[in-house]
Amino acid sequence: MKIGEKIRFLRQAANLTQEELADRCELSKGFISQVERDLASPSIATLVDLLEALGTDLRTFFGDRSEEKVVFTADDFAVKRDAEAGNDITWLIPNAQKNAMEPILLSLDPGGSTWPDNPHEGEEFGYVLEGTILLQVGNRRLRVHRGESFLVHPGEPHCLRNPGRRKARVLWVSSPPSF
Repeated sequence: MKIGEKIRFLRQAANLTQEELADRCELSKGFISQVERDLASPSIATLVDLLEALGTDLRTFFGDRSEEKVVFTADDFAVKRDAEAGNDITWLIPNAQKNAMEPILLSLDPGGSTWPDNPHEGEEFGYVLEGTILLQVGNRRLRVHRGESFLVHPGEPHCLRNPGRRKARVLWVSSPPSF
């Protein structure tokens, strides 16, 4: 691993000059230049200061994300069927609870619904892929048709229902994860 190359990349991504980074860390511009060219090695304390000024930390900097899975297939999905409510929830990203958002695919049988969700922090986004759904937020009931989307700031109880005679499918993203 070339530490200097990664520091240069982070500095440039932060739109900082070598001099600006040096000033933030009380170092010389020449030292930053040498570190970026791998001609000098910073102490651990100095590296921590540099990374903090660049908006990251040691764990993230040295973490190997190259092996992190990026593309997921149906084999990775988890599905939960709720026969009583008439819905299927498909988690599209495994372990999404550790992420800032959680995408699911919600399938609602004719007459199916989600259970009412009590007020909570965050936002929820939905895009209707098939059918029409009835979105209830507090006392409001809104029809959302195929090709339309919705955004809920869940400060009130809310749920989805399928009033139609065909299955409805919704791509639903919750931030932070709540499913």
